Amino acid sequence: MRGAGAAMEFEQAVRRRRMVRSFTSVPVEPQTVDDICDLARRAPTAGNTAAMEFLVLEGGDTAAYWDVTLPAERRDGFAWPGLLDAPVLVVVWADLGRYLRRYRESDKDHTGLGAGATAWPVPYWFVDGGAAVMTLLLAAQDRGLGAAFFGMFDHERAVRKRFGVPPDRRGVGTVAIGHPAGDDRPSSSARRGRPALDEVLHRSRWQGPAG
Repeated sequence: MRGAGAAMEFEQAVRRRRMVRSFTSVPVEPQTVDDICDLARRAPTAGNTAAMEFLVLEGGDTAAYWDVTLPAERRDGFAWPGLLDAPVLVVVWADLGRYLRRYRESDKDHTGLGAGATAWPVPYWFVDGGAAVMTLLLAAQDRGLGAAFFGMFDHERAVRKRFGVPPDRRGVGTVAIGHPAGDDRPSSSARRGRPALDEVLHRSRWQGPAG
């Protein structure tokens, strides 16, 4: 990690990364947050559209986010109360209009994808958003910080309204960033493990049971 004088090796960052859901209230340096977001904006995007944007919430703004998405009356029994202590929330938004404009340009117009969101068999703004989120998670890990990604689901509109996000932006989700607390515990999903490489790696043709 950088505090030790050298960047963490990429393989270590990938293997050690996990979702952290309990944080201390110790703030994260603004420059560190900027550096993490700077890396995330370099994640790949369809047509090099570069349409990911980041709403950074700190201090009282994080409390406002939780007031919108998890009101106080619903917090009793919330499985991850330490998540609300995260000093930084980065909400990732995709500029849908920018995708459509990009794919109306001369080198992309032949695809027909500039016609509208429904023209895309796969909504690449969410694919690209996932790449940006993964970069945020790994960049936080590289700096000795904890991070967790979670969705806004039916709160996207309320978050957009509360923080003045333009109506054509689509919410990918939120990444909490901060210093892990000692009482963090993995979710039940973490116990599921991962399939072996030979179960998911297919060379030349598909192998294994047909879906």
